[in-house]
This record gives sequence, C-alpha cells and structure tokens, in this order.
Amino acid sequence: MNSRVPSFEDVLSASKRLEGHARVTSLLRSDQVDEICGCQLFLKAEAKQKGGAFKYRGARNRLSQLSPQESKIGVVAFSSGNHAIGIAISANELGVPAIIVMPKDAPKIKVETVLSYGAEIRFYDRLTESREHIAEHISRSSGRVVVPSFDDPYIIAGQGTIGIELAEQCPDLHSVVVNLGGGGMCAGISLALQKSCPEAKIFGAEPQNYNDHQLSLEAGERVSLSSPPATLCDALMTPQPGELTWAVNSQSLSDVFTVTDEDCLHAMALAKRELDVILEPGGAASLASIMKYKPFSPDQKVVVIGSGGNVDAEVMEQALSL
Repeated sequence: MNSRVPSFEDVLSASKRLEGHARVTSLLRSDQVDEICGCQLFLKAEAKQKGGAFKYRGARNRLSQLSPQESKIGVVAFSSGNHAIGIAISANELGVPAIIVMPKDAPKIKVETVLSYGAEIRFYDRLTESREHIAEHISRSSGRVVVPSFDDPYIIAGQGTIGIELAEQCPDLHSVVVNLGGGGMCAGISLALQKSCPEAKIFGAEPQNYNDHQLSLEAGERVSLSSPPATLCDALMTPQPGELTWAVNSQSLSDVFTVTDEDCLHAMALAKRELDVILEPGGAASLASIMKYKPFSPDQKVVVIGSGGNVDAEVMEQALSL
C-alpha cells in the first residue's frame, strides 16, 4: 500500500484528471428540510454520481495512475458495494480487468451493478474470512494491483474533489457533515477545504455500533471495534479508521455524531419526499444526524453529503412506510 498522506495539491490534480469523467453533483435544499434540521441545509447529491455513489471519484483517480503493464494485468479490490461499483465502472472505462472481493450479504443491487460492468466477483463470509487476506492472495498469485477502498492517497484525493466542488458551490458554508466508514471521503474533503474554505468545520456521522471514529477522537488514537453487530448502513461497516485517513481526520474533525438504523430510514424518507433523491442508509447518516441532534443555528449554512443511493427496493419501502 502507498503510505504517503496526500495533500491539497493531490486533490487539485485529481480534480483535473476527473474533469469530463466524474459528474459535478448538485446541492439540493428545501424550506421544509431547513425547518426540520434547524439550519440552512444543503445536500450534496453524490447519490447521483456515476454508479450511484461518490466512490467513482477515488476509483477513477486511482486506476488512471496504473502503468500500462498494471492496466493489462488488472486490479483486485474489496468492498461491500459502492467502492466495488466505482472500481467496476472505472475499470470498464479504462479497459482494466477487475476482480472485486464482496461479502455474501452485500445488497443485491450493488452485486448486480458490479456484474453489469463486467467485473468478476469473489464472495466471502464477513464473520469467518478476511477480505484483505483474500485480495492479497489474489494479488500475489496474479500480479494484480490491490486497490483499497479508502486508505490510499489517490483514493483519498479523488474523494476530495467533492470538497473542491463545495468550495465553488457554497463558498460561505459553515460546516460539512460527512458519512464515516474508513474515512477516505472525510479526509479528502478536509484536505480540499483546508485551503479553499479554511473557516469551514468538518463533522462526521456514523452508525452507533460502528462509532470507531468517535471513540478514536475521544482516545486520541485509532480504536478498533470488536465484532460490532450488523447495520443497514453496510457502506459504513468499517471497524477502524484508516491509517492515512486518520492522519488527516484526527486533525480536521470537530466532532462525530452517531445515528441508528431507524434514524437513517427517517432521513431516507425525508430526502425522497422533499429533495427527490434516493439515499441508501449509509448515504443518509449525515442528514439523519442533523435531523436528530439539530446542532446548528438557523443562520448557518451546512452541507451534508448524500454519499450513496444504491439501496435494495425493500429497504427503501421500509423507509417510506415509517
């Protein structure tokens, strides 16, 4: 793994590479959402990014840096879904063979999307197998490049292009609330805003049983969770912050909010009803946290990242039935 912590300049370079490939996603708002959340709230609609999630940004940036020989042999990645989709689309666009290690219980819509772009899937059991070990074995036996889902400087820089867009779309923003899994998106956005909107505060949102960033902030070092229970927020089921992402997020995060699955389902319903955007549970955690805690004042402009919208129909129906 490349262990170099990326910089603002890396994010700018990623922005240039992604121009014409990644979509510039819009900011959505409504008076009703403002009233419910207690602030001037804007949702960055990354659920409308290629592949239905922000992960395309980092994946495309990383794969575009492969050498001709590496591109010919291919890549292997591990993901519960959104990174897998981002890799599959980017590999398809660039003509790179891709194998994705995915859990057997990954949402059907994410599995189907990965397959539709021509990537190969190797399934594993979350409880008994290590996806990292499987990917490393595939890499050693085939020569494929391992592409981590968050702890890679090119991945982090690619996700940071969200922050470059935010600085242009809402230059007077007060705070950004970012969904936290491994922390790649948060680290990238933090790097972007440190230079482009230095007054903006960064907050995180994560499932209450996957609150590794919250506990790590309290401890002052990376904390690893032991066998946390399952959550509907499959995209955020990471038991420990990444090494590279933590180097950035430990300095940039002002606080971390935690939410329940039910909180996320309510946020999904609000986003669909008022903003006409479909979010998956993990993609709605940031919005859910503002609905739950109302931590900002009515005059403050706050952006939440609607990071993904790849949700199975039955889960969306569950949200809309609340």
